Amino acid sequence: MTTIAGTQVVHARAPGKINVFLKVGAVRDDGYHELATAFQAVSLTEEVRAYPATDFSVTFTGSIDTSGLATDGTNLAIKAARALARKAGYRGGVHLEIEKNVPIAGGMGGGSADAAATLLACDTLWNTAASKDELLAIGATLGADVPFAFTGGTAIGTGRGDQLSPALAKGKFQWVLALAEFGMSTPAVYRELDRHRDRHAQDIFPAEVQPTVDSSVLLALRAGDPHMLADALHNDLQAPALHLAPGLGSVIQLGEENGALAGIISGSGPTVAFLVADADSALELQVALSASRLRVVRATGPVHGARLIND
Repeated sequence: MTTIAGTQVVHARAPGKINVFLKVGAVRDDGYHELATAFQAVSLTEEVRAYPATDFSVTFTGSIDTSGLATDGTNLAIKAARALARKAGYRGGVHLEIEKNVPIAGGMGGGSADAAATLLACDTLWNTAASKDELLAIGATLGADVPFAFTGGTAIGTGRGDQLSPALAKGKFQWVLALAEFGMSTPAVYRELDRHRDRHAQDIFPAEVQPTVDSSVLLALRAGDPHMLADALHNDLQAPALHLAPGLGSVIQLGEENGALAGIISGSGPTVAFLVADADSALELQVALSASRLRVVRATGPVHGARLIND
């Protein structure tokens, strides 16, 4: 916690994520799908600063257009702060300033990162002394990706994606991210997947009740080998995302023609994540895609989960 012009402020940071593997199973009784995913936290981060206040409010800055984001009680960061206040019996509020760098509705868990960083910042600001397990439990009630934004690194997610177990990952992987000018609704992409499966019920195997992450993914991560990981990348949501936004297919093709080992839709899209061999290849691909007027950033992974920052 620091003090600026006499006002206390707590700065927390949490990462966006890439699903390097995502298999979608059958619909559960609670309406969610059973998932098996391998997450990697990457160096595109959300910055949250929490200030003492009597009520709950949020404002945004950053490198992306935030004009369409909710600032009322439906905002996930506000929900996170309110949930912690209820849990701790805290009667005050908080003002949140969020610097957004992770694409909005881009399949990289930016809102979840906001929530994770907010929980950590408010816990410190309010001195609630919640344990990590308590914060993770609150996060899981807010969204399936929030617990991973808290833990970071590389992990396997099952259930709704919120039941995490760490995965060994060696070294750093280099990513080039093509950011779309539009967002995609995660529920809409899942609905399109369900419709696709219904349409082709006679031709494809039924959805697995308990999907698992392929061993090839775990071996590639453990070896720290981008070529192995490129061969193992998989996302069941890619086909429905491409059906809803066909132009993303051209983006994937362009990246792979310009040196990417592989391209994959991140989560429910529309961000396209390109895995490259090394930092030089990442720079070359960034230049090539930028020349095609795509908005592109480089990132590395894995990185730490939510943590406090001393300004």
